[in-house]
Amino acid sequence: MCFGSKDKDNSNDNAAKPAQIPQQPSSASHPAPKASMPQSYGAPPPGPPPGHNNYGAPPPGPPPSHNNYVAPPARPPPSKNNPFNDYAPPPGPPPPDHKQKSQHDWETAVPDTSLLPPPPSFFSGFDRSPANNATEAQAEEGERWCRDYPLYAPQPLDPNALNALNCGNINMFTPPYFRGELKHQDVGLWRGHTAKGAPDTCIASYPPLYNVAAHNPLRTGQKKTIYYEIRALPGCRREVSLALGFVAPPYPAFRLPGWHRASLGVHGDDGHRYVNDRWGGKAFTEAFRRCEVVGLGMEFTPNGYGGLAVDIFLTRDGVERGRWNLHEETDREQDLPVMGLEGAHDLCAAVGVFDQAEFEICFAPGRWAWKGYRG
Repeated sequence: MCFGSKDKDNSNDNAAKPAQIPQQPSSASHPAPKASMPQSYGAPPPGPPPGHNNYGAPPPGPPPSHNNYVAPPARPPPSKNNPFNDYAPPPGPPPPDHKQKSQHDWETAVPDTSLLPPPPSFFSGFDRSPANNATEAQAEEGERWCRDYPLYAPQPLDPNALNALNCGNINMFTPPYFRGELKHQDVGLWRGHTAKGAPDTCIASYPPLYNVAAHNPLRTGQKKTIYYEIRALPGCRREVSLALGFVAPPYPAFRLPGWHRASLGVHGDDGHRYVNDRWGGKAFTEAFRRCEVVGLGMEFTPNGYGGLAVDIFLTRDGVERGRWNLHEETDREQDLPVMGLEGAHDLCAAVGVFDQAEFEICFAPGRWAWKGYRG
């Protein structure tokens, strides 16, 4: 979806989202070239080595005591019973040799790759989204905000918050500059819309869907799944201006989920997935469609080594359409850390909106299109 471009030139055929933060130049450092160490190599001394002054060509003829030297015979030596013929190959093909076949038969030596697990993804992220892009100034402002406001430590929930969480009675909070309307419809159900040209906004939930004290599988001994759905209503523009995500609080509310630390998201206008990625994300799914129900979930499972395995999955109209592992193979130069998403911090649902959108947010399991929830 959107990002701060790695390039300083943010020109794009698609109109960028309106920037509220003035452009500020960013600096870049250039590493010094590596130095080389000169080396000196001398030529070998001329002539033969010392003590070999009589070194010359070998004497002609055979060596001493080999005066009777003769050439090898022109044909194999005769055998006792059948001269010469014993050295010819036998007629016809050779008998089958199972040992030889097992060593050199390529069909046996090369495994059927269709039975092997898929290789890890080494796909690098995009520098820019093919859809909508925020400005570099907005991205830099988001980074400054995260530096000024460190992640909160996990907080235990009081009994009222735990009861609300268990029945899906989740509140959603909008920042003061939210250009739209969000109304509570029923237990676990919200409906909202934004105006044309509305800026990037992250709407966060409380209580957090994942609470370390109540849900960490290393404490409970049980797998934990968090999940919610949104429906893109007909009032959305053609490129659906919605994003589903999870964030560890606090998170800059003027940025979409997935762009900064301790956040992930799948963006509806390009179908890319973002994990602490302020640029163009990674290809994941197709762009969202109007009147479609899209869900996002995270699964936390003990990995057997004292930590947690974390999987993220996406559903579309009640069917799982893709997933990835948080700790999959990443690009050391491009991918940023996933700290805050590994199960040691509370995680809130985060719905990103911008421009014109109309949507529903659902936390009530009984209303979900996806029926695979097990808590």
